[in-house]
Amino acid sequence: MRLGINLGYWGAGMDADNLAVAQEADRLGYDVCWAAEAYGSDAPTVLSWVAAQTERIDVGSAILQIPARQPAMTAMTAATLDSLSGGRFRLGLGVSGPQVSEGWYGVKFDKPLSRTREYVEIVRKAMTRERLTYEGEHWTLPLPGGPGKPIKLTVHPQREHIPLYIAAIGPRNLEQTGEIADGALLIFPSAEHLEDTALRHLRAGREKAGRTMEGFDVCPTLPLALGDDVNALADMFRPYTALYVGGMGSRKQNFYNQLAQRMGYEKEAAEIQDRYLSGDKDGASAAVPQQLIDQTALLGTVSRIADRMQAYAAAGVTTLTLAPAGFTLDERIGALRAGVEALEAAGLA
Repeated sequence: MRLGINLGYWGAGMDADNLAVAQEADRLGYDVCWAAEAYGSDAPTVLSWVAAQTERIDVGSAILQIPARQPAMTAMTAATLDSLSGGRFRLGLGVSGPQVSEGWYGVKFDKPLSRTREYVEIVRKAMTRERLTYEGEHWTLPLPGGPGKPIKLTVHPQREHIPLYIAAIGPRNLEQTGEIADGALLIFPSAEHLEDTALRHLRAGREKAGRTMEGFDVCPTLPLALGDDVNALADMFRPYTALYVGGMGSRKQNFYNQLAQRMGYEKEAAEIQDRYLSGDKDGASAAVPQQLIDQTALLGTVSRIADRMQAYAAAGVTTLTLAPAGFTLDERIGALRAGVEALEAAGLA
């Protein structure tokens, strides 16, 4: 099992340390460094900055938001980043959510599965450097009856095939991801529930495409916090979990809340959401079960984290992405090093 890191969003208060964290991950042998975007920092700018100041580690978008860019623009960005980084770019895509898609980008959040499929087809076709033509439900290239003509990408990517990942949570999205992508970006993954909540759906998609899980990258992100008091460490992530389960999306459409329910936390997920949407964020945080946090993060000593890593590897994870927690740079670097120590202690390095 390989290790990655996720720097999260730029502007979250740890920006001055993030480059040092990425460089230390590069030195320690981490496989990939991911960066996110929502409605603040954009991922390509961060990734180009990191790639320019590291040597070996891959850089990946977790995610580039589909409503933010036309697919041909994403192909241009991917080809450019892959070329500038010397073949170290991984393209992660996702539909974002209805509030961001419609509120920030002005793009209707409808038919996300078919939009994602068409988007991936156009991106991949553009990156083959064929003249780009496409006829679909959501995109037609060139536009009919106008001056547009088929154009081909002028940039030569470093590699013929840039790995393409999709951020997926729901069963239908997971199945489609297994069918059309090279990897899946997962959030709030529990080793105990991974087969039911993700792997069986990804496997069904691979089978639909006539493939196995061989070579498919199952890539969940987990916070990592080092220490002896697991309960205290879990408390660090209560606001984070409450935000996603309670407030990320609307009452009717919150993918993270639905995931918590599929993991067996139906009553707790409802209470977290009720409290969060009523403005009681502290109450929502307090309502998050300690067990839910412990199941979806790596908490404790190196030995305990190693045991959890073994469980994730046994469940089918191929790249374990860590979000090292800490109030100082030294604490975050320490968590990074603990991740490598735990991987070695687990016999997975």
